[in-house]
Amino acid sequence: MSDADNPKLKLEQYIAMRVKSKRTEQSLKITDVARIAGLSQGMVSKIENAQVSTSLDTLSRLCDAIGLPISQLFTDYDRPEGTAQLTKAGEGMEVVRRGTEKGHTYQLLSYHRGKKKSYEPFLITMDDASEVFPTFSHPGQEFIYLLQGQIRYRHGNHLYDMGPGDALSFDAEIPHGPEELLEVPIQLLSIIHYDDQ
Repeated sequence: MSDADNPKLKLEQYIAMRVKSKRTEQSLKITDVARIAGLSQGMVSKIENAQVSTSLDTLSRLCDAIGLPISQLFTDYDRPEGTAQLTKAGEGMEVVRRGTEKGHTYQLLSYHRGKKKSYEPFLITMDDASEVFPTFSHPGQEFIYLLQGQIRYRHGNHLYDMGPGDALSFDAEIPHGPEELLEVPIQLLSIIHYDDQ
């Protein structure tokens, strides 16, 4: 089985990676580390290349020589596997939201598959300056970041003129939405964070 099939490193590979990384970070040569640790250069080299399983005593001396407490050596090894979801450009799942009938396009950039969703990130595109907009009101906090175009955005009784690079965060329970599209096409990132229930 190749490492590509099994992304978790074997213990020897993990030790090799941590030891070599710490040694090079300290700008130490294998010869120096071997001398300080009282080990042969060949043994240090074999450990760094995951060619040998070593005793705890040898490992402890090696770690002392490179300034890596043995207790820290294994801190990340048994960390639970994380899950990440990559959505390539243009491949977000198109979804229907209240603004869809007004010509907005919503691409959901990440979809939570667990019991409860904590946030939803959308890429929203608007390209008709004559659109009439609904206002939105929903649970949670919302963060919007304008990527392209110019927009006048309403939150409650306040209007915000936004251009590329501008961000706005707000309580999503308060009615909000585009008031006027000043320069189309408009593309904005919207992240809705749902409060704990």
